[in-house]
Amino acid sequence: MRTFSTVNDPVYHARPLNATEQFFLRFIRDKRDLPFIFLCLKIAFTVIPVSVALFFVEGAWWWALAALFIGLEAYFMGPFILMLHNTGHNVFFKREYTWGNRLIPWALCPFMGQSPDTYFSHHIGMHHSENNLALDTSSTMPYQRDSIVDFLKYFFRFLILGIIDLIRYFRVKNKRSFLRKAAVGEITFIAVCLLLLWLDWQTTVLIFIVPLVIVRFLMMAGNWAQHAFVDPATPENNYRNSITCINNKYNKQCFNDGYHIGHHLKPHMHWTDMPGDFVKNIDKYAENKALVFEGVDYNQIWAMLMFKRYHSLADHLVNINGMYRSREDAIALMKVRTRKF
Repeated sequence: MRTFSTVNDPVYHARPLNATEQFFLRFIRDKRDLPFIFLCLKIAFTVIPVSVALFFVEGAWWWALAALFIGLEAYFMGPFILMLHNTGHNVFFKREYTWGNRLIPWALCPFMGQSPDTYFSHHIGMHHSENNLALDTSSTMPYQRDSIVDFLKYFFRFLILGIIDLIRYFRVKNKRSFLRKAAVGEITFIAVCLLLLWLDWQTTVLIFIVPLVIVRFLMMAGNWAQHAFVDPATPENNYRNSITCINNKYNKQCFNDGYHIGHHLKPHMHWTDMPGDFVKNIDKYAENKALVFEGVDYNQIWAMLMFKRYHSLADHLVNINGMYRSREDAIALMKVRTRKF
């Protein structure tokens, strides 16, 4: 186990803005989100042109561009998903440029393994409302969270029935706006894919279908890790139904996504404020025996759980204020919180 000392994840430091940054700042609400503008531009001028070109080339050129496309997807995928996440919680563009808020879900998402508006509908309209409890269609509670078999059940249910479960939830809860967004986004994506499959099945599978399956796997693996450890006595307690990951490369690349406890406590908190909020409230984390890991990310935690590597998990567990009496005490707590109920 590790003793907490400091947090070195990214925070905002005020600095003079160059002319390009000042230009784009006219359109967005928060200057701390300028990195999102440049990420959007990079994807727009790399991934999209390569994707379009793949429909017009053959032979060696097709394979070369396919390899480039795969590399670009791998490079941008994590930051893009977390940009999508942050702009879902906090409106990106100013009121007078509200049309800009449709660019990410409708212009970029289809090329990055996302159907338009379905992530927003699922995450904002359902997941945060239900907080991984019984009505959450992506709840981890009914599954044994250190079982690869249970994870595969979880993933394939989401892949095959996820949109149906989500629409049913919105109908029961009478959330018509979210229902419309989810249905229109998914149906439009499927319709366009069917048309493109008829025109060029190989390129369509590469650009739209394979990334969609991969992204949905990654999101479910991420959600599994984020909510793998749930206290059966108080499953509604955010300190005890989620985890936090600090001081890792992932937070630097993906806008502090490791602070999942803080995110559920304050869904609209800006990503640059999360490290400071964690330090400010660290005693509450200790009081609740919240699970905080250092130097690892959700994908690594998911893998450790699949192989039941509790000793490896304990190596990265932060023993805040000496809340664990021993390594064995910490492992016993983790095993209790991964049981299905």
